[in-house]
Amino acid sequence: MTVTLHFHGASGTVTGSCYRVVHPAGQFLVDCGLFQGNKSVRDLNLKPTPFDPRAVDFLLLTHAHIDHAGLLPKLYRERWRGPMWMTEPTAGLLEYLLPDSAGIQESEAERETKKRGRRGDEPAAPLYTMADAEEALKHRKTCNYGEWINPGPGVRARYWNAGHIIGSASIEVEVANGDGKPVRLMFSGDIGPDEKVFYNEPEGPAGFDYILCESTYGGRERVDYTLVQRREALKAEINTALARGGNLVIPAFAVERSQELLHDIGYLIKTGEIDPRLVFLDSPLASKVTGVYRKYAKMFDDVELGADELFNDPRFRIIEAVEDSKAINTIRGGAIIMSASGMADAGRIKHHLRNNLIRANATVLFVGYQAPGTLGQIILSGAKEVRIHGTLVPVRATIRSMGNYSAHADHSELMAWIKARLPAHGAIFLTHGEDEERTALRAALMATGLSGDQIILPQLDDYFELTATGISAKARPTTPRIDPAQLPSDWHNAFADFTIRLSQALQTGSDAEKLALMRSLQSQLSSLGAAPSPGHVPSPITPVETQGFDE
Repeated sequence: MTVTLHFHGASGTVTGSCYRVVHPAGQFLVDCGLFQGNKSVRDLNLKPTPFDPRAVDFLLLTHAHIDHAGLLPKLYRERWRGPMWMTEPTAGLLEYLLPDSAGIQESEAERETKKRGRRGDEPAAPLYTMADAEEALKHRKTCNYGEWINPGPGVRARYWNAGHIIGSASIEVEVANGDGKPVRLMFSGDIGPDEKVFYNEPEGPAGFDYILCESTYGGRERVDYTLVQRREALKAEINTALARGGNLVIPAFAVERSQELLHDIGYLIKTGEIDPRLVFLDSPLASKVTGVYRKYAKMFDDVELGADELFNDPRFRIIEAVEDSKAINTIRGGAIIMSASGMADAGRIKHHLRNNLIRANATVLFVGYQAPGTLGQIILSGAKEVRIHGTLVPVRATIRSMGNYSAHADHSELMAWIKARLPAHGAIFLTHGEDEERTALRAALMATGLSGDQIILPQLDDYFELTATGISAKARPTTPRIDPAQLPSDWHNAFADFTIRLSQALQTGSDAEKLALMRSLQSQLSSLGAAPSPGHVPSPITPVETQGFDE
């Protein structure tokens, strides 16, 4: 019997990381993450799990980010009770991340139930509940970097520092295949950049049968920088923003990005290089996560502040209460406001954007990757108006971005990581990236002399039969869970953009021009079989709120 590798997520898209390995002695998972992005991608979370969770023996978790761990409670909701292996800091982060995600699922279901109730429809059920998250937390098992573990029959694994976030790991796995020679795999997880506060560079051995590598920044290079240069760039952005007289709003993920920014801002305040009125970290989750970072501060490298000073500047306000969050909106200038989420697609950041985007003296600074279809990506692309909480908000603020706070390796760093893991006797699978980025990374690897047949871009739910010498068979499901064309930007995004543009068009021109526009559109709808009743004149179309832009 061979070893079969299934790709149940992060294949053709960045999120939803989930790999399943079936072998003669059983099967296991590596990661089980939430799909994020446009509505079509997010709907994958609601579809049936593409395997029987009860048949899975154990799970190996690379790190705590929700796109790698966010469907764990769903597995336990479906009666799985197996152990999850992870590093100790990852276990500490999950203590807060999984209940937070469950709270979001419950609140979204409650909001949807109210909408359905007005239509007389059945109530909505959450993807999973707080009880499911609490059940998942009971099954955590921890391990150390560099030490072999035996999580199940026929399998041993070893975790290596990935340099991405606290506790993140690449996982080396050996799987017995029944003929006495194990299949050796390396799962990259998410790889961090060479220059990053808190951690050493990514680590790991060389020589595998199969390498699975993320490709988030394939084909994209960031400007080379040192940690000192990054801090200088942040100083320039902060001082320029505050000089405009308004607030500086920074969408930042609760895990890692917020803590890095607090560290650098605290250092710049201490050295007198910036002078903000106040610095807010408005996120209950980020507050709890920051406590985990304090706990493991002794693990950090390249930290300018001591453990006692870390995140403790007198101007810092780490906000949890809703009323305290609302009070921030009374401040019209001089403040730095950081809040989750980093892609501005959920959470309190949407309230701060709604309050500040309309102000010409305000600044919004993006400090990380913005997935296609997210509110962050739409703002960063130059939109003049965006929809937040069902309301069109004009974008008058200055929009800025910095790429050197990314927790992901760029193209050259990914190439270096892969080269350091070679040879790969069987194949290299490129995952966790959009197809454009994966294709660029594949082309670069081929330019080094690797065969194109050896570098594979799996699609969702593809599976491959592996031996120690090569792939013996591969297959693709006959009925895909999603149309691949909907992955980068789906029809929901196009519809939202269309309604915004139509609304703008109906605010200009004469009444005759507006009527002509609507009749032209109605004519096109009629040709598709959506004809109005005789004599009907279409009324102006009111932009509708889609889930992709709702909190």
